Amino acid sequence: MYGWIWRHLPGNTWVKALISLVLVLAIVYVLFQYVFPWAEPLLPFNDVTVDEGMAAVR
Repeated sequence: MYGWIWRHLPGNTWVKALISLVLVLAIVYVLFQYVFPWAEPLLPFNDVTVDEGMAAVR
């Protein structure tokens, strides 16, 4: 897949590397700004299953 993307980018090696960097930064931006905030309520990170029994061990 990465080889296919690399072959289809225009320009020489430096231009392809710059375009690749811009594409990666754009994907990371979209993930952090839109995808992760949308998915956060759907994930069980706040469902803690630790009970208060461990406080008595001290």
